[in-house]
Amino acid sequence: MDGTKIKANASKHKAMSYARMVEAEAELAREVAEWLARAQAEDAAEDAEHGSTRRGDEPPDWMRDKQARLARIRAAKRELEAEARQAEAARPPPPCDPDGSRRPRPGRPPRHPPGQPKPKSQRNFTDPQSRIMKGRDGFIQAYNGQAAVDADAQIIVAHRLTNNGSDQDALLALLDAVAENTGQMPDEVSADNGFCSEANLEGLIARTVRGYVAAGRASRPDGGKKGGKLVQAMRARIRQGGHRSRYRMRKYTVEPVFGHIKQARGFRQFLLRGIDQVRAEWAMICTAHNLAKLTT
Repeated sequence: MDGTKIKANASKHKAMSYARMVEAEAELAREVAEWLARAQAEDAAEDAEHGSTRRGDEPPDWMRDKQARLARIRAAKRELEAEARQAEAARPPPPCDPDGSRRPRPGRPPRHPPGQPKPKSQRNFTDPQSRIMKGRDGFIQAYNGQAAVDADAQIIVAHRLTNNGSDQDALLALLDAVAENTGQMPDEVSADNGFCSEANLEGLIARTVRGYVAAGRASRPDGGKKGGKLVQAMRARIRQGGHRSRYRMRKYTVEPVFGHIKQARGFRQFLLRGIDQVRAEWAMICTAHNLAKLTT
């Protein structure tokens, strides 16, 4: 399994951070209000001079553009605020003291109020569902395309696309998709450290799948640097295998598939916008890869 960042049909320069949205909203609202007040005053003066039977109160194009931009900023700002509230509501509550009072959450105090977007949280106005992600060539406006590939024929047996730059949520979802598509759960799976977590390794055990997942810098849920028991055991399994470890299979199984898609077929950017349409486009790309493999 692996994931690859593919450019969205949007420029990262069309994105705006939440902090900039707050500033721009106030600035544009003041500017538009001044224009509307000036237009009303001029309209009243023209009515007094020429009569009120003639129209001429339609705002010019440049004013409508500013009003539309203000509406887009406000909509994006509301979306970021709603996401922040949902994320805060999904967090488990801190433990209670015997008297019933809540303890403060462990770790450093938050730099901004809980339930509010971080100042650097961004939203793109061209494709609001795409996200800024770190790729090999730096930060890009992108989606994260993921795939599970058969080790024998390099056939994509399951695919997934998300606007989350992390791959951690994909491991078990892809495994279940493989089982649904092929009628059986894989015997083993290899993946890089982006897929590694204690919960994912527990899921592999529950599905009786032998995993070769790079532990990397995965840490324990309580903040420990060496990882939980399963992460440490996985790190030891891969280290013990050395150059003959089954983990190395991913380098000539799934990575060449992304190479074929991006380099040989030249697919480096989605044509559609919106995550539902982009998911359908990714499914077509994976299908085209499989057809090419089956006919060679």
